[in-house]
Amino acid sequence: MTATQDRVRIIDTTVLSDDWYVLKKTTFDFLRRDGTWQRQSRETYDRGNGATILLFDRARKTVILTRQFRLPAFVNGHDGMMVEAAGGLLDNASPEQRIRAEVEEETGYRVRDVQKIFEAYMSPGSVTEKLHFFIAEYDATTRVGHGGGIEAEGEDVEVVELTLDDALAAVDRGEIVDGKTIMLLQHLALRELTRAHAT
Repeated sequence: MTATQDRVRIIDTTVLSDDWYVLKKTTFDFLRRDGTWQRQSRETYDRGNGATILLFDRARKTVILTRQFRLPAFVNGHDGMMVEAAGGLLDNASPEQRIRAEVEEETGYRVRDVQKIFEAYMSPGSVTEKLHFFIAEYDATTRVGHGGGIEAEGEDVEVVELTLDDALAAVDRGEIVDGKTIMLLQHLALRELTRAHAT
């Protein structure tokens, strides 16, 4: 099989917008599996890579989530108030460094040990962003502030504590609809189920 880089010939790239992040239109030739070249054009939105984290209190079986307004969800028919795991863009920091800072800014919890569980592209058909997924344990002693995010950046983050069972039920009811959060909750539920069966 031909290496992917040998199957793609970039013809032209045009920047459509670089106001907030960078939106580009790229025209390229792609070598199809049948051996023919096909001219295609796609738009890519580059906002950098990010990290997200789910805080879990094992003793109480609770998780820390956030609630904040998201305009893109609002314009697509949601009320815009999304319940999510804490997260943010890397901004040239390592995923581990950035997620520690981000979770404290948003939730007020200072995490000690963060466990990276996987990486994923959330919308690879149009967005370049790769997310780094983490889980960390928390308890009342790890809260060092109120959270809420950075007001100067337009953040107005509410901290939400739910039992893991209630969070999973909220997914079932369609109240939690953020992809990264659903992935983290389901990963944690499977991990806890495996742990329970092993003991």
